[in-house]
Amino acid sequence: MSSAAEQEAVREPGTAAGSRAVRGRPPVVWPGAPTPLGARFRVGPDGVAGTNFALWAGGSDSVELCLFDEDGTERRCALTELTHEIRHGFVPGVRPGQRYGYRVHGRWDPWTGARWNPAKLLLDPYARAVDGTFTLPPEVYGHVRDWPEQHVADTVRDERDSAPYVPKGVVVHDDDDWAEDHRPKTPWADSVIYELHVRGFTERHPGIPEELRGTYAGLAHPAAVGHLLRLGVTAVELLPVHQFAHEDHLLRRGLRNYWGYNSIGYFAPHADYSASGTAGGQVGEFKRMVRALHDAGIEVILDVVYNHTAEAGELGPMLSLRGIDNRGYYRLQPDARRYADYTGCGNTLHVVQPHVLRLITDSLRYWVTEMGVDGFRFDLAAALARSMHDVDMLSPFLAVIAQDPVLRRVKLIAEPWDVGSGGYQVGAFPPLWTEWNDRYRDAVRDFWRGALPDVRDLGYRLTGSSDLYAWGGRRPYASVNFVTAHDGFTLRDLVSYEQKHNEANGEGNRDGTNDNRAWNCGAEGESEDPAVNALRRRQLRNLLTTLLLSTGVPMLVAGDEMGRTQGGNNNAYCQDNETGWLDWSLLEQPGWRALTELTARLLRLRRTHPVLRRRAFFSGLPQAADGLRDLAWFTPRGTEMTEGDWYAPAATVGLFLSGRDIPGRDTRGEQITDDSFLAILHAGHRPVGFRLPGPPWAQSYELVLDTSREDQTAAPGTVHPGDATLTVPPRSVLLLRVEE
Repeated sequence: MSSAAEQEAVREPGTAAGSRAVRGRPPVVWPGAPTPLGARFRVGPDGVAGTNFALWAGGSDSVELCLFDEDGTERRCALTELTHEIRHGFVPGVRPGQRYGYRVHGRWDPWTGARWNPAKLLLDPYARAVDGTFTLPPEVYGHVRDWPEQHVADTVRDERDSAPYVPKGVVVHDDDDWAEDHRPKTPWADSVIYELHVRGFTERHPGIPEELRGTYAGLAHPAAVGHLLRLGVTAVELLPVHQFAHEDHLLRRGLRNYWGYNSIGYFAPHADYSASGTAGGQVGEFKRMVRALHDAGIEVILDVVYNHTAEAGELGPMLSLRGIDNRGYYRLQPDARRYADYTGCGNTLHVVQPHVLRLITDSLRYWVTEMGVDGFRFDLAAALARSMHDVDMLSPFLAVIAQDPVLRRVKLIAEPWDVGSGGYQVGAFPPLWTEWNDRYRDAVRDFWRGALPDVRDLGYRLTGSSDLYAWGGRRPYASVNFVTAHDGFTLRDLVSYEQKHNEANGEGNRDGTNDNRAWNCGAEGESEDPAVNALRRRQLRNLLTTLLLSTGVPMLVAGDEMGRTQGGNNNAYCQDNETGWLDWSLLEQPGWRALTELTARLLRLRRTHPVLRRRAFFSGLPQAADGLRDLAWFTPRGTEMTEGDWYAPAATVGLFLSGRDIPGRDTRGEQITDDSFLAILHAGHRPVGFRLPGPPWAQSYELVLDTSREDQTAAPGTVHPGDATLTVPPRSVLLLRVEE
């Protein structure tokens, strides 16, 4: 650090009173190298240790690297070397822990999309750690945010220095000791995904030390991992952990972005989830979390947001990409001043541009090869698949992923829609991809609330959605089945509320979907009526059982297995509080503890029986000499369903799954066989008689599960088809195993 005598105190134009920007002596800069992008500590020429800085800044006039000492002193130096539009330089003596940012010089001409403003300190898009939190005062906007004429405010450049108000990137030490053999490598067909929020899952867990709650270290703690193991899930899908910023409209209302779908640093673990400080320690902490989960056999999937950034529309802040090359990083409308918005968040990354595509794929490879993650769920993936305007399954993004030797071998999940024209693409993504299947969600919700006009759609959804995915070599596990997700009601709220109750979000209850497909069981919200609460718990058992018996990859949402509620809030994106966090005290209540135990039992059943996690679609054709088919559907009369039955209103359906001849072979090349099962789903409000199919389907059945029971520990019984018709309780699922 320079001495006081060597420092030159400079009051930057427009700097707020009390935050003097102190300029130190410029550091020595050697030419360095244009690759890799970002800040990489290494040994340079003549064995001198330092950091190489490289920034793609196409179209800019010049770039200044800004280094910040502990006391806030800023030292600037020009990166004069230019290689293929990459500004680069090697700074001797700069070591891990150094905070830094960039100032990029160029034209200010919003009418042509040019928005360079060197008064704004910019976060390196390749920063691997971020120190600080974005608070979005007026100084961090490239334009004068509070200009009286708001319709032209984005065209008036703000000359105030933003450095005192924005987080800085942090140089980190490369760690190349990641061991590939730690990865569980769970096959898709055997996977069970558990969607969770790092803070929300750990913040109130009584078994996690207070100083670790809400952090990566908290999720790595044995108390957290133990719950995942007891349930039997194979993968956690983490809500966004890339560095993100809070939106201005939330900060003005005293709220924060909780979910994290507002990314600004695609290489940096979100600093607020670190128990190790924010000077680079968050990187190692994240890696240790991944290793702990891998040691338990649990994969780590990241929910990633590459479709837009936290810089929003033309009235948004200038944090990184906008100030580096606005026209290069974002899709602009024909007038170039405004942004094309296929995401509903103000901007859309211009993925067709090679440097943007490189940013995304470099980020993905980094999280796989250096951070150890096992896959990704892509938020609004249709926006990434757009070529110039339309969604294109031959788009550069999908083509690059398909041929990349690192990315094509990890788990890839698409949220197969965006908010633009033609953005709904469920079933359209190419082989290699799996998809969130919202048609599964809608059909199952509608069936259990009595709103399906017939059972045709339900039949497809329960058996892997072959109408959507049986093409191009895709398999049933292309369908990620879910009834709830982070976005919408929790499972308990789905059976307790019919209307959203989002008043706490401060948007007049206008936010969040109105299409909830929910049934409150006769009373809106929490109830003291024992009959209402018993019915709700039964509906929860029905929904969970349906999900975990369906063909495809099931996804559970953290807390649904223990009756978590958000009080009817179906858009808790800004509720970083008890509304969004898991309430672990629910496990102390017998009713909710029983639901957790049922979930674990269903997952054990799924894990034990390959007929419930098939790797190929059912054919519906005879698979054996006795003419038994691999899949058959039955009416309560005990007869197979006809075409007319599929088109008629129905509240009851029987699904026979044959385990005699399952396609595929085990690791030793042996044919896979299993028990056969009959599942009866009855959504009616009265009991129904169901005549069980006799030979050749079965000689007798063992009752394995009955969701009408609060207590599932009762001894199962044997039922013979020749006996009296089986009475199916109202609103229940019965699972029967064939006894040979």
